[in-house]
Amino acid sequence: MSPNTAGALLMMASMASFVLNDTFLKTTNGAVPLFQLIFLRGILATVLIFLLARSLGTLRLQISGRDKALIALRGLAEVITAYFFLTALFKMPIGNLNAIMQVVPLTVTLGTALFYREAVGWRRMLAIVIGLGGVMLIVRPGAEGFNIWSLYAVAAVIGVTVRDLITRRLSSEVSGMSVTLGTTLAVMIAAGAASATQEWAAISASSALCICASAIFVLLGYFSSIQAMRTGDVSFIAPFRYTGLVGAMLIGFFVFDEVPRGLTLLGAAIVMATGIFTFYRERKLSRA
Repeated sequence: MSPNTAGALLMMASMASFVLNDTFLKTTNGAVPLFQLIFLRGILATVLIFLLARSLGTLRLQISGRDKALIALRGLAEVITAYFFLTALFKMPIGNLNAIMQVVPLTVTLGTALFYREAVGWRRMLAIVIGLGGVMLIVRPGAEGFNIWSLYAVAAVIGVTVRDLITRRLSSEVSGMSVTLGTTLAVMIAAGAASATQEWAAISASSALCICASAIFVLLGYFSSIQAMRTGDVSFIAPFRYTGLVGAMLIGFFVFDEVPRGLTLLGAAIVMATGIFTFYRERKLSRA
């Protein structure tokens, strides 16, 4: 198996894991208060990631002060993202939410141009504009059926974009597992503090099973994505992240009886096409 093929399979496994994580959380159907849910999952995910990092020998605690500050800021961005994303997850179709989230590669490219002054040609800039237009077809502001939860999904996109822009400033000496552990720890602590403001609910056996499954799939998602980025050509592997959108829409249809509208499918197709084109342009320019 070539490195590119292995990387593509790892990326698809990562996307499948994240979609299954979302599915198990959504299956709890609000039986557990949000912050309690995030806190309990955070405990399990943090322990699992710590054990995995120790077993792989990738846990490095000797980190510079600058990188520690960046990891802390990244953790804050992840906390905000988790709140908006999971709130939207319980309130809107899983396929629509994932379709909106697929615009992240475009917003990150736009962010690098605005904040890091990286060169972005007119072709990629046009793709970004068209991709954002695709998101508008999914969100449909002002149209019948629009609700505030779509804006929560957009807020999650902004949070992920900020998180990824911060990640680009981390030095190469910081291991991916250390960053992941710091992120899950930040989310766990923040959710634990916030859960003190809510009345905790008794957890049924089915909810406990869903939370455990969610933590396991989060671990598999993080691990697969890290391994994917270290295997083969990143610009070849990255477009396979869109398999997550297909999986989310299939699960939404078969598990949650969610039938996407025509405009949603059109918007998702536009976002996917512009994202793949952006990856293609970045790959071509990097070779040049």
